Amino acid sequence: MIDYRRLRVALLGAGAVGSQVAALLLKHGDELADRAGAGLELAGIAVRDVDAPRATDLPRELFTTDAETLIVGSDIVIELMGGIEPARSYLLLALRSGADVVTANKALLATHGPELFDAADQVGAQVYYEAAAAGAIPIIRPLRDSLAGDRVNRIMGIVNGTTNYILDRMDTEGADFGDVLAQAQALGYAEADPTADVDGYDAAQKAAILASLAFHTTVPLEAVYREGIRDVDAGIIESARRAGYVVKLLAVCERMNGATGESISVRVYPALIDRGHPLASVHGANNAVFVEAEAAGSLMFYGAGAGGVQTASAVLGDLVSAARRHVAGGVGVGESTYANLPVVEIGRVTTRYQITLEVDDQTGVLATIAGILSEGNVSIATVEQTPTMPPIADASTSPAAGQGTGRARLVIGTHKAVERDLSETVERLAASDVVERVVSVLRVEAD
Repeated sequence: MIDYRRLRVALLGAGAVGSQVAALLLKHGDELADRAGAGLELAGIAVRDVDAPRATDLPRELFTTDAETLIVGSDIVIELMGGIEPARSYLLLALRSGADVVTANKALLATHGPELFDAADQVGAQVYYEAAAAGAIPIIRPLRDSLAGDRVNRIMGIVNGTTNYILDRMDTEGADFGDVLAQAQALGYAEADPTADVDGYDAAQKAAILASLAFHTTVPLEAVYREGIRDVDAGIIESARRAGYVVKLLAVCERMNGATGESISVRVYPALIDRGHPLASVHGANNAVFVEAEAAGSLMFYGAGAGGVQTASAVLGDLVSAARRHVAGGVGVGESTYANLPVVEIGRVTTRYQITLEVDDQTGVLATIAGILSEGNVSIATVEQTPTMPPIADASTSPAAGQGTGRARLVIGTHKAVERDLSETVERLAASDVVERVVSVLRVEAD
């Protein structure tokens, strides 16, 4: 028997996730109440247009355009509207009114998280955001609670389902980027404007959230290095395959030690992963987060990274946690940023690389390139050369004897090098007379 009063729950937004949260709360409200120890009443759903068509059938009387009145009269506010404003203002109003907040808004947390956490601390409320970093995958609680007594050294995450779907199709079927992107848009995996996904913005926001938790440090979004996958072509995918790798868009959060003490690196880019690594087996639109901790060792969290009902699962988990906190009493648990570690620029990161060049197919090219790499403190580990343009048939226009007559793609694997040295070396390669263009520079993150 539940003796605690009913808790009023406000829902902001009724899109794909919001509609599923409302439907599941109405359907399983009694069971959720038993788990929480308090009744849960969906007090209302704030939307811009009450009469807008929605995929999920919900009671019309729940909808309102008066978000502020709904917020002030609620105990728990669930924000699923997305964007920065008015979501930020609404959540600040909720927290200052003493309500706990549940949100899946990664963009808001990545840019205004400290402001929201501070507002919660001032009144003893709490911000819950399990659905903000990897959809249905439970990763926030493990980092914040389960690993609170451990020391996390590294996180590698596939945290964007759209890019994983695209890269996986390119790898398994040999498809071109543009064709797979169009298919992803047709299936609803990618937006009409796919910029946030394919250019790495979405993954960078999630990386900032995960790094802040793992390293007890506020990580501003602008400190996250970001590259997308637009330049990854079928040739790069095939070269990776022949070398025993798969290409994934990775969010990498790493603890670093140097002469000046500890620091962290947070970065997002397409990277090479050995096909034997657990992250290499993440297919389709799924996500996975691989955590390396000092005592716990290697842990991987895998599952659906997006989807209305899947994300709703994480949101409702946060709702139950918030309700239990109300029943138990006491102030909310604040975010830990005691470490305050500096976030270093990408130029200080050390890793291995795969450099793909389009070059003139002629004698002496490899020697010239090897010399440029050596001058830049970049050591060659492997070289693969593949012709990309057939020889010129007309002998009168052919180069001197002993030289090639076309173009070749040169794939160079390096030993570990400092990013700063690499970027300067790549600039010199691009300016070289024997290099037509630098096709790509990929890091090797797991082998």
